Amino acid sequence: MLTELEDNRFRLLGILPLLFFLAQAIHYWQINQLGHLLWMCNIGNVLLGVGLLLLKPRLIRVAVVWSVPGLLIWARYVVSEWFGYASLDWWAVFSSTMAHIGGITVGLIALRRVRLDQRTWFLAFVWYLAVQFVSRLITAVELNVNVSQKVYGGWDTTFHSYLMFWIVVTLAVAACLWLLTWALSKLWPCYRTES
Repeated sequence: MLTELEDNRFRLLGILPLLFFLAQAIHYWQINQLGHLLWMCNIGNVLLGVGLLLLKPRLIRVAVVWSVPGLLIWARYVVSEWFGYASLDWWAVFSSTMAHIGGITVGLIALRRVRLDQRTWFLAFVWYLAVQFVSRLITAVELNVNVSQKVYGGWDTTFHSYLMFWIVVTLAVAACLWLLTWALSKLWPCYRTES
């Protein structure tokens, strides 16, 4: 049984992902592209922070599951581009690194305590659909946040219809979330059926 002091220390971890999100918000506000805050990896820091502050294991689990593909996509599409610039905006590099590396680090620390059940993949999938829907409603088409507006660049020769692209991507996301949750639940199995 955890003491109240241990619970309070655990809750305080929630401040970090919220600060990571705030750093990203400052960056995107400076470049007038606040829509980027709805990317799963960015908004996931809010979910993780709230989950930790409120001691809600389901929110923590969903955020951690999404931080893994978020890290991989960030490394492929963001970090790889940094090497092509002679001068980088240091705040963009810092905030982006904290949002991804910091977020997954805090998430994995939290996951050691809350563990992971195999139902999490479905909750993570519902979270994806909800955030993608909101992204479609309120973000600029040219940002294509969470691939919510159009076929992602480079795939337009394979997919001539956004609907077909969306169906394939959505099925792939569901399969990847199931596989990732299965693997992580082997590392940190949930021994009880709490929230």
